[in-house]
Amino acid sequence: MLPIYTPRLVITRTRLRAALLAVSALTLASCDAAEGSPEEPAASAAATTAAPRAAAVVGAAGSGCELPVTFGLEESWSPKAVTVDEDDPLAALAKRGPFTMACEIDAKPAGNIGFLRVWTAAAGEPRAALEEFLGETVTEAAFTDIASGVEVSYQQDGEPERAFAVTTTDGLVAVSLDSFDDEEFQEMLPAYALARDTLAVTG
Repeated sequence: MLPIYTPRLVITRTRLRAALLAVSALTLASCDAAEGSPEEPAASAAATTAAPRAAAVVGAAGSGCELPVTFGLEESWSPKAVTVDEDDPLAALAKRGPFTMACEIDAKPAGNIGFLRVWTAAAGEPRAALEEFLGETVTEAAFTDIASGVEVSYQQDGEPERAFAVTTTDGLVAVSLDSFDDEEFQEMLPAYALARDTLAVTG
């Protein structure tokens, strides 16, 4: 299934965010109601509030996205594998430079609109691959060396974004932070930093 990957829209941020979060809240509430035990609903809710679940790990088998890397994920973020059919007319939306999207991690359940996206590419040099990934429409690109690869901060349509790429035995893996605006970027940055700082190459 191809990801939801559209250009930025000129729209009232407050209205869009409120609508998307309301839908997520209703969906989660429906799931909780369907799965909850009728004998102890209050106790279950209290336990969930008092002891939130630990952060997940993405990349391993059974994690939602199987990748040649693993990394930590903040609570409530929702990973989903992306399959790209080359015959699909929308397949180009899941490609940037030499990279093809492999995993989309939705921030809406955690309270934000954007995504962390994981991309894979054939073997290459991380910085050169990231330069192709950015294309010609971004501005203020600044590259920094990190463990096993390179990170870049840049402006896309006037908004800040970040990405990093690392080398694995199966090729390159890139992780990008795709936010809605500057406020969303700041709110999502800790989740991106967690992915970068806990990343381990496994393949």
